[in-house]
Amino acid sequence: MTIVPDTKDWTWVLDAPCPECGFRAASVAREEIPARLRANVDDWRAVFAGPGDLRLRPRPDKWSPLEYGCHVRDVFRLYTYRLEMMLTEDDPAYPNWNQDETAVNDRYGEQDPATVATELAAAGDRLADAFDAVHGDQWLRTGNRSDGARFTVESFARYLLHDPVHHLYDVTGQRST
Repeated sequence: MTIVPDTKDWTWVLDAPCPECGFRAASVAREEIPARLRANVDDWRAVFAGPGDLRLRPRPDKWSPLEYGCHVRDVFRLYTYRLEMMLTEDDPAYPNWNQDETAVNDRYGEQDPATVATELAAAGDRLADAFDAVHGDQWLRTGNRSDGARFTVESFARYLLHDPVHHLYDVTGQRST
């Protein structure tokens, strides 16, 4: 029997392997973060280049590959912004982001797959470049989510990695290695 962590406590992502996708944030060295992001972008490129209807939801309660791709693109954009805040402001509070509201308002399922693929890759590469530029004590800088979660740049990066990896699992069914 798999025990699913309490998702209200986000710290489990940093401490334990995800019971669904298998991602182990604790095993990722901070120096690996840009390369891991770029590898994930490559995996998403393959999803968008592959066969099948990207708009097709496998179940009514699960997003289509296109919708997950839109979400990952927006996560990459958001985390680039938040990382910049953490590196340029002292202990910033991030503006709230309602991902479900964004999906509806931006009509994720109606977007052009080719455009989304290009935008996702560009946003992921920008975020990887931004993490490439983090050095020394910058990894210890802090930022705060509106729900009270507090991150260092390092914990923020590891937490972030779980999202696109997990959603790739949602789309492909392939667990993280």
